[in-house]
Amino acid sequence: RSRGAASMEEAAGEDKAGHGRNGHAEGPAAEQRRGGGARLRGCRGFLRRNALVLLTVSGVVAGVALGAAVRGAELGPAQVAYLAFPGELLLRMLRMVILPLVVCSLVSGAASLDTRSLGRLGGIALAYFLGTTLLASGLAVALGFIIRPGAGASALNTPGLGLPGALPTSKETVDSFLDLVRNLFPANLVAAAFRTYATEYKMLLRNTTSGNVTLEKIPVASEIEGMNILGLVLFALVLGVALKKLGQEGEDLIRFFNSFNEATMVLVSWIMWYVPIGIMFLVGSKIVEMEDIVLLVTSLGKYIFASILGHFIHGGIILPLIYFAATRQNPYRFLLGLITPLATAFATCSSSATLPSMIKCIEENNGVDKRISRFILPIGATVNMDGAAIFQCMAAVFIAQLNNVDLNPGQIFTILVTATASSVGAAGVPAGGVLTIAIILEAIGLPTNDLSLILAVDWIVDRTTTVVNVEGDALGAGILNYLNEKENKAREQELKEVTVEAVANSKSEAETSPLVTHKNPVSNTSSTADPESKESVL
Repeated sequence: RSRGAASMEEAAGEDKAGHGRNGHAEGPAAEQRRGGGARLRGCRGFLRRNALVLLTVSGVVAGVALGAAVRGAELGPAQVAYLAFPGELLLRMLRMVILPLVVCSLVSGAASLDTRSLGRLGGIALAYFLGTTLLASGLAVALGFIIRPGAGASALNTPGLGLPGALPTSKETVDSFLDLVRNLFPANLVAAAFRTYATEYKMLLRNTTSGNVTLEKIPVASEIEGMNILGLVLFALVLGVALKKLGQEGEDLIRFFNSFNEATMVLVSWIMWYVPIGIMFLVGSKIVEMEDIVLLVTSLGKYIFASILGHFIHGGIILPLIYFAATRQNPYRFLLGLITPLATAFATCSSSATLPSMIKCIEENNGVDKRISRFILPIGATVNMDGAAIFQCMAAVFIAQLNNVDLNPGQIFTILVTATASSVGAAGVPAGGVLTIAIILEAIGLPTNDLSLILAVDWIVDRTTTVVNVEGDALGAGILNYLNEKENKAREQELKEVTVEAVANSKSEAETSPLVTHKNPVSNTSSTADPESKESVL
């Protein structure tokens, strides 16, 4: 029995040793498998988090490839329209949610901020919008004089370059600004959702006393298709402040607008998954539509280069520097979370259509407070047009050089002021800035005939214009969010200090107010032990 027990113990020892050796042998393999599984899970997590960004960028690349592949097929206008149909659906869906998004977000945003914060944030936002737009206008004029895109380009009246049928009607500068003010106060809110006030002119024959017949241009009121976003923004802001003033009575309506706003954001999150498909067909159809790109680039290449360079400097250097100076944070990390709305802006050429995806991404990816983003971004999409200011000033300098006109300091100042002011009312739709170029040209006395050349390349320049427009809005929201958080922290610190001082004063009889007396001032310990024994003489 003893020999058998000994042999069994030896066998058990060998099994343990063998198991230990196998375990040591399998250790590195198991660790590799665990490391590979962790990396795989990390890749899956990255793809899941950034799926929309990757799909959107892939949609742009696929659209370029699709347009280049189909371009050789020589499609007719009907076939091109069919090709653009999925992209048209995307634009229609994005425009569908603009009205409820702008109105509800501004009402809930204005009602959620107290009057002091609203005035302070509104003042900072206005200063930021005007300052950056003026910087953009000055940059464009400076680049126009350095690069001289219109010098030596007098022979640009080449057939096929201009678009003579697409010229906007010229409008007096005074009437343009009066229309801006009129649109701030729409006579009918329902009509403001789809129509905008615009002055037109009627020519009247008048007989003078000397017998001569003269033509007189009379301004006539009219309305054109397009949402009056300025009037809706102002009404929503004032309504939000009024509901805040109502107090208890206005809470039900504030909750309604908050719920409506959240439901609209859910719709936006669903639409965002269709963005890559729509972008692919939008970009592809636009490439197919191009007629003679070689002639276009060789004739207007300097103008295209100067405009895109201005957008690159302003959007890639100046705006990030302003953000860094205000927040001491990395602006490019902030912009990295906004790749999807920036790609949407590049494809749709519409800052209004980019607004839904911008609000969603800036809140989820960059952690901007909802009250800030939904208050500032709709206003920025209407008022802040840095890219449009660069585009308009560059076009004005280009047309002046094209007509061999030397701009004097007074005309340059007029360009800067008019571009900054007219970009406020520029429509957030494709080619919306071309109409405001006509205002600038009228203000400095240049002919509007050459606007057809600007329209011919507008589809190229308008993409970088829209990207800079929405980037300026987003960085402005980031700056305001940082300043708001900083003020809230300072307030909390002040409250803590006040609380600490109050506690200290209640414990020390010598430091209390002389207006406070004690029923039983026996000792320090008794007053500390019985704080309720203090009462005010008053």
